[in-house]
Amino acid sequence: MKPNIRLRTRVLFCSLFTVFFSGFLSAQEVQLDFDYFKNEVQPIFLSKREGNVRCIQCHTRSSNFRLQPLEENQLYWSDEQSKLNFDSASTFVLAGEDPLRSRFLTHPLSADAGGDPFHGGGKHFHSQFDPEWRIMADWVAGATARREPSSIAIRIIQTNAAGDDSTIIDPATNQVVGHISDIEIPHGVVGAPDGSQIYITNEVMHSLDIVDARTLRVKRRIPLSGRPNNLGVTSDGSKVYVAIMEMPGSVDIIDVASMKNIKTVSTKGAIHNVYVTPDSRYAVAGSVHTSFISVIDTRTDELVWDLEMSSGIRPMTFDTNADGSTKNIFVQLSGFHGFAVVDFESRKEIARVEHPAVPGEEAHLDGLQGAPAHGLAVSPDGKTLWSTSKVYSHVYIHSLPDLKEIGRVFVGQHPEWITFTPDGKRAYIGAAGDNATYVVDAIKMEIITKIPVGQVPKRLAMVRMAVD
Repeated sequence: MKPNIRLRTRVLFCSLFTVFFSGFLSAQEVQLDFDYFKNEVQPIFLSKREGNVRCIQCHTRSSNFRLQPLEENQLYWSDEQSKLNFDSASTFVLAGEDPLRSRFLTHPLSADAGGDPFHGGGKHFHSQFDPEWRIMADWVAGATARREPSSIAIRIIQTNAAGDDSTIIDPATNQVVGHISDIEIPHGVVGAPDGSQIYITNEVMHSLDIVDARTLRVKRRIPLSGRPNNLGVTSDGSKVYVAIMEMPGSVDIIDVASMKNIKTVSTKGAIHNVYVTPDSRYAVAGSVHTSFISVIDTRTDELVWDLEMSSGIRPMTFDTNADGSTKNIFVQLSGFHGFAVVDFESRKEIARVEHPAVPGEEAHLDGLQGAPAHGLAVSPDGKTLWSTSKVYSHVYIHSLPDLKEIGRVFVGQHPEWITFTPDGKRAYIGAAGDNATYVVDAIKMEIITKIPVGQVPKRLAMVRMAVD
C-alpha cells in the first residue's frame, strides 16, 4: 500500500476513534474490563470467518497470545479460563491509546487497512470498520458495555432446514442482505426485543446459538438437554424457552443475562414447538408424539396445565383479549388439513376448521411428514388468521373472531411458517419445496415476489436488528 494512502486511512480512523471514545478516561487511567472481554471479545476467537480458520485453532498452541483450549464437550471457556485468556490478550494492548499501537488489533488487520505486514494466522479483518474489529477496539479503549446502536432495522430471517445457514431479508427492498452461517441444520429463530441478538436452535450441536446482530456471527453456544426444535423469547428479552424434541419431553429455559441454561421443565412428550404468549405470561409447548399442549407460567417456570388433543401438536399461534391476555390458541394437528381452536381460559377445544380443496389445484401428498397444514400466524392487527396448506400450496386466510375464510393465496410448494412485518402490510412464508420465501401483500392478498433462499426453508421470523 502506498504510504500516503495508509496515512490517510490512519488519520481517518483516529478521527473516528476520537469521536467514538471521547467519553473514556485518559490513556493513563483506562482499565481493561474483564466482563466485556469475556462476553464480547472472546466470542470473536471462536467465530468462523470465510476463508479463515478460527483463532482458537492456532492460538491454543501459540507461544505469544495464547488461548486456553476448550475443555472436553464444552462449547465455551470457564470463567477461570477466560481470566487466563484476558491476561494473555492484555499483554498485547496499550489501553486507551491509538488502537493502531496495540498489536492485538494490528496483527489480524489487513496491511491495507493499517495493520501489520504479516500474521501467521492470516488476515481476519479487512477494514477498521469491521464490526468484530471495532468490538475489540472498544475493549482496548476501555469499554465496559456494548455501544448503543445508531438505529434498529427490521429484518426477516429465514432458516434453511437442510442447510448450514439462515438468510436475512430486508423487507423494505425484499432483497437478501446477509447470511448467518456456521449453524448446521438451524431450526427455530427469534430475535432479542432490543435488537442486540438473534437466537437460533442448532440441531447438530444440540445448542442454542446466540448470534451478535452487529457481526452476524455466533457469539455463544449454550448446551441444551437434548435436540432442540422451535423456541420463544419473553417480551423483556430476559429468557428464551427452547423445545427439546426428545422423549420423555422437556422445555429448556435460558437466562439471557448469564447466558446459561437455568432450568429444564418436564413435559408430557417430546416438544416440537414452544411459543411465548403475546403478554409473555406463559410459554406454550406442543408435543407431536403425545398430542399434549403444555403451558408453563413464565413467572415461576412451572408447568401449570396441559391439554390432550386428538393428534400430534404442530404449529400454534394466539389471539388476545382487550387487556392483552391470551384468548385462544390456534393449533394445527398431525393428519388434519386445517386447525383447531382452544379457549385458553376454559382449556377446551371450541372449534375446528378444515381447509377445503382448491379448485384446479392438484393435491400434493408426498413428503407431508404427517403435517398437511404446517404454518399459522395471526396478523399484527388481530383481525385475520393465516394458515398454510402443504397439500394445496396455498395460505388460507380467515377473519377473526368469526373464522370465516376470506381469501387464499398460492405460496409455493410445501409452504411452512408465516411472519409479518410490524405494520401487517406484508406476510413472508417459507416454501420448503421451492427453496424460496414468498412475499404476500397482506391487504390485497396477492403475491408481491418470490425470494430465492437456501435449502428447504421452513421456520422464519421478523426480528429487530441493531445497526451501528
